[in-house]
Amino acid sequence: MHFRLAFLTALIATLVGGCAIMPVAGPQSWDITSGQGDLPYALVRLRPEALNVLAAHAPRIAGRIADGRGPQRVVVEIGDILGVTVYETGAGLFVQNDLGVRPGNFFTVPPQAVGPDGNITVPSAGPIPAKGRTTAEIEREIVAALKKRSLEPNAVVTLLDQRSSAYTVLGDVRAAGRYAANAGGERLLEAIGRAGGLLGAGNESWVVLERNGKKAVSPFGALIDEPGNNIYVRPRDLIYLYREPRTFLAFGASGRQGQFPFEAWRVSLSEAIAKATGLSDLTADPASVFLYRGETREVAAQLGVDISRFEGPVIPIIYQADLRDPGGYFLTSRFEMRNKDVIYVSNAAAVESTKFLNFVRTIVATVQDPVTLANSAKALSTGGGTTIVTQPISAGN
Repeated sequence: MHFRLAFLTALIATLVGGCAIMPVAGPQSWDITSGQGDLPYALVRLRPEALNVLAAHAPRIAGRIADGRGPQRVVVEIGDILGVTVYETGAGLFVQNDLGVRPGNFFTVPPQAVGPDGNITVPSAGPIPAKGRTTAEIEREIVAALKKRSLEPNAVVTLLDQRSSAYTVLGDVRAAGRYAANAGGERLLEAIGRAGGLLGAGNESWVVLERNGKKAVSPFGALIDEPGNNIYVRPRDLIYLYREPRTFLAFGASGRQGQFPFEAWRVSLSEAIAKATGLSDLTADPASVFLYRGETREVAAQLGVDISRFEGPVIPIIYQADLRDPGGYFLTSRFEMRNKDVIYVSNAAAVESTKFLNFVRTIVATVQDPVTLANSAKALSTGGGTTIVTQPISAGN
């Protein structure tokens, strides 16, 4: 008896000191908050200040290329092809005398390419500066050069081939190519529509804009729901569209575990938890909802992380949300999910205690059952058992 008691005491002491042998879906909340693990990471609690930092660095065109200007003036540049037509009231430089005076006397100059010096050539007018000017300004320059040699001249300049003031649309559109910039101005959505529109679903499409050495990436839906991203297109812009279905993973004490598609261009942490059918009412610790993500060093520093202890451009960060706090759901509703985010919900401490007690009960029963069986067998073999005989009670008694 004393041996069994000593054995059980030693076994329980061993288990209390080694709870890691208990089955569990992932790390305990105290393991995460204490920073245990071979790979260093930073723990950031979900607060309004952190959400403001993340919102400022969300993938948006307006956040990277802040350009609220209106349509850009379309001007002629080197390489553009111009058409020039000169009109005269009567016989003059370009209209022969024998034709007489008639309305519509004109002369069409062969198509002129703007040369490396930025000029075009018009007969009897000489070199005409064209680079950096609008067609109306070039018309006035031609008229001024011909006024002393022609009879009431007028000029019409047409941009035949707009090679320099064009933008390019590539990727998942129906008609990729280069498009001449519209003098009236076009926004990104109009430029994409001009290229035939998207080939894939809008909630899975992304837009990349390259301008003056800068690159901005944004979900296509942000151009519609957040008009500040639908900026005007500029000459030499490169617009690239691609399709990327986004997913996130859910583990631990959530209602369901697995990989879940976004199915929308923007999904909050609250919506992601709901997609995994919420937290398990029997096992989850609502104060221990964690999200795993890598952030750039710039973002991590603004979140208050000591980045000096990390190497590389991406820092592993675990965000902790406390849904036991009534205001926690407001914070998770503002937290925007990203592709390949991982949600982990830790078990409540009571669940782990219950697991441990059940495990101890199983061990105790395993040790006790053979002893009980042996005692019963011994009692039967020695006849020490008590036999109770019952007789039916007669009706006369």
